[in-house]
Amino acid sequence: MKLHHFLLIIHLISATIWVGGHLVLSIRYLPLALKQKDPAIILNYEKKFEALGMSSLLLLIITGIMMAYDFGVSFDSWFSFSSGIEKVVSVKLLLLLSTFLLALIAQFSVIPNLSKHNINKMAVLIISVTLIGVTMLILGSSIRYGGI
Repeated sequence: MKLHHFLLIIHLISATIWVGGHLVLSIRYLPLALKQKDPAIILNYEKKFEALGMSSLLLLIITGIMMAYDFGVSFDSWFSFSSGIEKVVSVKLLLLLSTFLLALIAQFSVIPNLSKHNINKMAVLIISVTLIGVTMLILGSSIRYGGI
């Protein structure tokens, strides 16, 4: 097995965990939490998912960068939007940055004050991160055909 294929497998498994975990949160637990106005439902899920989810995200970043280099998209060409694959890499990096910004907002602004009165703010963040994850997954699938 070539290194690139191994990296792709790790990347796909990690994406399954990261995106799947957020889809489960968005589809299964978030509606219940909103209906009952109970932020504990969200916090309990996130507490259980956090270690696995963050490990998966770290693996996604590492394997994604390694595969980008394997495709000839090095740090020097990021954000040049010069080829189909480089465009995918750059857009995914921008989406990753957006995910980090949303996580910071959640961690330092929303979660410390999370209550039944502002649970909708958390819902917006959860749905945003989920949609970003699905978008990144779709973008990644385009690499097989030369990117965007």
